[in-house]
Amino acid sequence: MKNFLIIGCLLIMSMSLSAQNFGYVNTQELIQQIPAVKEANANIETYTAQLQRKGQDMLKALQTKYQELDRKQQQGAISPLKLDEEAAKLKEEEGTIMRFEQESQQKIASKSDDLLRPLREQIEKAIKDVATENNFDYIFDYSMGIVLYADKSSDVSDKVKTKLGL
Repeated sequence: MKNFLIIGCLLIMSMSLSAQNFGYVNTQELIQQIPAVKEANANIETYTAQLQRKGQDMLKALQTKYQELDRKQQQGAISPLKLDEEAAKLKEEEGTIMRFEQESQQKIASKSDDLLRPLREQIEKAIKDVATENNFDYIFDYSMGIVLYADKSSDVSDKVKTKLGL
């Protein structure tokens, strides 16, 4: 029953849309060809590596402190009360490291958005310009798997590339 309903909907849609002009573009291919995207991704990777290094350094320092506290306990060089105090401080430091990791992820996402948003907007504008100039009613993104079949003559990727100066 579902198949008949889907086929019926597709037939009705195809009849009502037959006068409309469609095109498609592969945005993933476009993104890979834009030099500014490569530069932005390199900046994001560098920033991510810096934050990861800092987090790893914090973690190593914490591990060293735990080892030192364990050594003191093994040697009997620390009282039980002082041991509890030091362990509590290290637990607080663990929380600080966890917050740093969460904040780092947010910072990376924010930096990524800041660097890539203008590029996405540039691509969207180029696609809209091509659609307007060539009287396309719809342009689909081939890279998203939305297009099940497309005649090569409907591919507007080259026109969008021209708009982007590629």
